[in-house]
Amino acid sequence: MSEIVVKEDGKFKYIESGDKGGTPIILLHGLLGALSNFEGIIHHFSRTHNVLVPILPLFEISIRSLSVMKLVEYVEEFVEFKGYTKIHILGNSLGGHIAQLYTLKYPGLVESMILTGSSGLFESAMGTTFPKRGNYEYIKNKAQSVFYDPSIATKELIDQVYDTVNDLKKAMCVVVLAKSAVRHNLEDFLKDIKVPTLLVWGAQDAVTPLWVGEKFNELIPNSELVKVDKCGHAPMMEKPDLFNIAFESFLTRVEDGTFLSDIRDPTTMQ
Repeated sequence: MSEIVVKEDGKFKYIESGDKGGTPIILLHGLLGALSNFEGIIHHFSRTHNVLVPILPLFEISIRSLSVMKLVEYVEEFVEFKGYTKIHILGNSLGGHIAQLYTLKYPGLVESMILTGSSGLFESAMGTTFPKRGNYEYIKNKAQSVFYDPSIATKELIDQVYDTVNDLKKAMCVVVLAKSAVRHNLEDFLKDIKVPTLLVWGAQDAVTPLWVGEKFNELIPNSELVKVDKCGHAPMMEKPDLFNIAFESFLTRVEDGTFLSDIRDPTTMQ
């Protein structure tokens, strides 16, 4: 695999795989998500699409003005900066929440939306109270509980989470954003998302349980749910091959115009 390089351009830091023509794919990471979470997607889809990961300024915005909507504004500015008139938008966890808010605001810009382990209806992560600091074993257990297979939580990932919650400002930002996510519950608005939508959910997701994915499927009109067995909150990390198969099938049908006539019942991938 080629190394993932972060570009800096003006106020934006982002990963970009290179212009392959067609509609670009924007990937939105979660609250404690490392960029490595998306490696499998970047390397697979960069063969056919320009894949971009804007690094969300989770800890750079002043706490007074920090909110989920502030991050939506950042994505708006990034898409405008890149000059895109159509995008596929994919989000995991908090990134999925941002993707929904963006799609509700700019439905004409979004060709399709992909949510995996997304907040927006319900989430149970670090919670909305101050994370327990200074206890590495607690943070390790929390990080491992995100996955069906705890070994997916590498020492590098655990260390990153530990460093975040032990940095006072970053820890406060995590709490502020978690509370903002809860306040921006989208249950009453999901019916207004009409773009083709793929939902990929781990059957053993402990953060946004499977019933949350099923509820998204019920409320978003043109949506398709793929359940991934023996998988937790981040299917694109834990089951990257299965995730890419589901995503590629969806993307092909969206781009050739057959998706809306071919929405299937929920399927389970082993």
